[in-house]
Parts: sequence; structure tokens; C-alpha cells
Amino acid sequence: MATSSMTILDDLFLDTLKDIYCAEKWILKTLSNMARATYSDEGKAGFLPHRNEIRGQIQRLKQVFGLLGKPARGRTFVAIQAIICEGGEIMEGFNRSPARDARLISSAQSVEHYDIARHGMLITGANPLGLTGAARLLHANLKEEDALDVKLTKLADAPANANDNDPTAA
Repeated sequence: MATSSMTILDDLFLDTLKDIYCAEKWILKTLSNMARATYSDEGKAGFLPHRNEIRGQIQRLKQVFGLLGKPARGRTFVAIQAIICEGGEIMEGFNRSPARDARLISSAQSVEHYDIARHGMLITGANPLGLTGAARLLHANLKEEDALDVKLTKLADAPANANDNDPTAA
């Protein structure tokens, strides 16, 4: 691979790392609000336990920055802003109901799918750059993101999502 190609790959890797670092910090801030906004205990239980995982993911991302010799600093991307704002709109626009829970779960899954895609991209980019330690840390994050996506899918199939036609939702 030519030097210019490696520089581009380095830049892409760092840009994506900044993106996911910023996203995880935002997600950590909004997770408690989403849990409070849920109607069901199942909904709360679906959101709150992930806080500690996110804290661990942020720490691993900081370690990846350290491996690169770069300060841990996020970069805001419009895509994740829009996804997180969607969750805020759901919290404001719907009464506490099973329907709102279903919409919040769907919004959380959108965030997880974004995280999964970004972590996958980082892992794929780490290998040609010789960042095996970074790939290992990122894979640990990806494994947690995948597990949460499965939990959210089960939660979406649970009774909390059974009545999406709740007349109190508006």
C-alpha cells in the first residue's frame, strides 16, 4: 500500500474513532433520560444496565487513542446527532405508554446499529494499519454492542411492545 493510501487510512481511522467516541459519550448522557421516559419496568431494565458497558467502551476507546498517541477527543457527526435527537423527539412527543416504549426501543436500536457499523469499520481499518491491540479493544466494544442489539430485539418482542396501537400515545 502506498504511503498516501496509508495516510488516508490513518486519517479515516482517526476520524471514525473520534466519531464513535463522541457518540458513546452522548449516548451515556441520554440513556438515563430514555430509561426515565419508559412506561414499563422492562423498558427501564433494557436501558439502565448498558450505562456501565458504555463507560467501559469509552475507556477502551481512550486506550485506542493512547495507542495512536492521540488525545481522546470526539468529533461531532450529523448522523449520530440526528439519531439521538430522534429519541428526544419521541420522549417529548408521545405520552408515557407502551407505544412510546416501542418507539424508544427502535430509536435505541438505530443507535446500536450505528455503533456496530462504526466499530466494524474501525476493526477492519485497524488490521492494515497494524493496530492489533486497537482491534482487540474495539472488538470487545463490538461484542457488547451486538449483545445489546439482541437484548433490545427481545425487549421489542416483549409485552412492552405488544400494544403499539395504544390510544393514549400521541
